[in-house]
Amino acid sequence: MADPTPLLPHSTSSDPISTPPISLDSVIERVTTNSAWPQLLQAILVSMSWFFDGQQTFITVYTDAEPTWHCTEHPNTTCRSTSNICDLSTSAWAWDRPSSTTIISDFNLQCASSLISGLPASAFFFGCLMGGFILATLADSSLGRRNLLFLSCFTMCVASLITAFSTNIFVYAALRFISGFGRASIGACALVLSTEIVSRKWRGRIGIAGFFCFTFGFLSLPGIAYVNRYSSWRTLYMWTSVPGILYCVLVFLFASESPKWLFTRGRKDEAVATLGRLGHWNHSSLNLYLSSIPLLEESAEVDLFSSLKNLFEKKWAFRRTLALMSVGFGVGMVYYGMPLGVGNLGFNIYLSLTLNAMSEIPSFALTLFFIGKWNRKSSLLTFMMISGVCSIMCVVVSSKWLQIGLEIVSFFSANTAFSILMIYTLELFPTCVRNSATSMVRQGLVIGAIFSPVLISAGRNYNEFFSYGVFGVVIICCGVFVFSLPETKGVALCDTMDEQERKEVTDQINTSA
Repeated sequence: MADPTPLLPHSTSSDPISTPPISLDSVIERVTTNSAWPQLLQAILVSMSWFFDGQQTFITVYTDAEPTWHCTEHPNTTCRSTSNICDLSTSAWAWDRPSSTTIISDFNLQCASSLISGLPASAFFFGCLMGGFILATLADSSLGRRNLLFLSCFTMCVASLITAFSTNIFVYAALRFISGFGRASIGACALVLSTEIVSRKWRGRIGIAGFFCFTFGFLSLPGIAYVNRYSSWRTLYMWTSVPGILYCVLVFLFASESPKWLFTRGRKDEAVATLGRLGHWNHSSLNLYLSSIPLLEESAEVDLFSSLKNLFEKKWAFRRTLALMSVGFGVGMVYYGMPLGVGNLGFNIYLSLTLNAMSEIPSFALTLFFIGKWNRKSSLLTFMMISGVCSIMCVVVSSKWLQIGLEIVSFFSANTAFSILMIYTLELFPTCVRNSATSMVRQGLVIGAIFSPVLISAGRNYNEFFSYGVFGVVIICCGVFVFSLPETKGVALCDTMDEQERKEVTDQINTSA
């Protein structure tokens, strides 16, 4: 007769594996050790949300681009390629492509101030900022990771679809704000959910898989935009939003909630059911295991904003959050600013953005294979320094080809730093605040992104140093905050703030001894 409790090994008391697990992380470690496919399929499904996130983040590079124009009268002493289009009569020039190809020509914004023409991009990132602060606690409190992932992705995609029917720049900017608001929690939810269902061995690699999906979404944009280069900008929004809505249906039907979150919320039966699907273990065995784990209740009352309260009231958590947000600010300024500013270098917009997107693939591949071997602190600091130096060198050198080469190396390094930073954040905080902490760090990235378009405009109109030079200085300065963080390579994940504090006190005692 088959053993009804296969998780409970028949061995002597001296056998270390017969010792009951002391944490939920230990249970997940045992359940998922020999059942990779269920975890992999769940991780792929959840991580696909990054694909649509990447498309909506950089779609304005094409939809809001400044279109090219030509003189219509030859010879004409008043109209030249170097003329200011706003000083010419409308009969002296014409767009090279149909006026509906970008919002600039469609909404007649060619002579509008940079504040108006840049409003949609700023509105999107401001929506990301607001959404991150407002939605951050929902994944740790009432909604959970899965439900918030569905809600965020669905909001972003529906708003993107409606954007295609905008009648003016202000309606367009408002819808971009809503899209950014919804998009704010996608990355954090997908990253946390996918890494909480796998063993410690695969945590870093599964986390990087989501970054690959973001890259493929980013990389798909030049192809879609090139195919539709003579079509309306509205078509680009339809091409990217409709598949996203269909994806949301799949998440709603097939994605599983994090067993760690379910357990810490007291929903033990649901946690058992989820672990049973992931590891193909029977429920009675899982119940025996989970019953042996003392659920470390938080000393503070748990409510909708308890996770943010813990991050700000606990001194160690506040210091870590502030340091990580500062690091994220520098990384975000370069990571989001570089692709948006490649037009300043005078290269083809389709080719330059494709090269930037393609540079993310070796970056993530490098991180994927070495994340298990790298120390978090030293690797994060190294790539931030490389990115900063190369960004500053873009201003110093005069060769266009050398500039684009340095720009790609800088973006590659910032992208690698971004990947390490996200994995590092997961390991620095317990389950009860992990999603909120990750969201706060992403807000640091978004704040850096908000400043990027302003600096790019200043670099284009005044001096190149205001863009790439400032990018480099900022990311180097922000790298200093890495020194204040502890190393987390290979550590076990805690579930509550109290457990995290006890663990770190024990680690300090062991280190001093």
